[in-house]
Amino acid sequence: MAFRDVCTFLMLLLALTYAEHVKFLDCGSSVGKVALVDIHPCPKQPCQLQKGHSYAVNVTFTSQVESQTSKAVVHGVIAGVPIPFPIPVEDGCKCGIACPIQKQTSYNYVNQLPVKPEYPRIKLVVEWELRDDSGKDLFCIKFPVQIVS
Repeated sequence: MAFRDVCTFLMLLLALTYAEHVKFLDCGSSVGKVALVDIHPCPKQPCQLQKGHSYAVNVTFTSQVESQTSKAVVHGVIAGVPIPFPIPVEDGCKCGIACPIQKQTSYNYVNQLPVKPEYPRIKLVVEWELRDDSGKDLFCIKFPVQIVS
């Protein structure tokens, strides 16, 4: 087993073991269906995200299409304005998904949501998309968070 595979497995195991189910809004999953969203740690909602920490995000979804690739796009929505929110790994095929993605197959997408120390204390909505190789959303979810010190 390669080092990357071991890291992915450990991240997935941690996310599934200690994750909290999060209420989310589907914002246009055109070629997939989300079953559940977990964030660790997030003992209450909205999730309180501390500056300088990173949070495991696990999205369980079923694909309705085949796709060779997948790419994550994340925004923080503040006062209705989407602002790009950088994540460490945009390639969904490196985040617990064995590509190529198969039709009618369930996947556990796992990634990290880093909260930089320079972010302001604010309530916002995170919009997280995972796009297939034609740019359509395998999933699009929104969930509220609050950045705290």
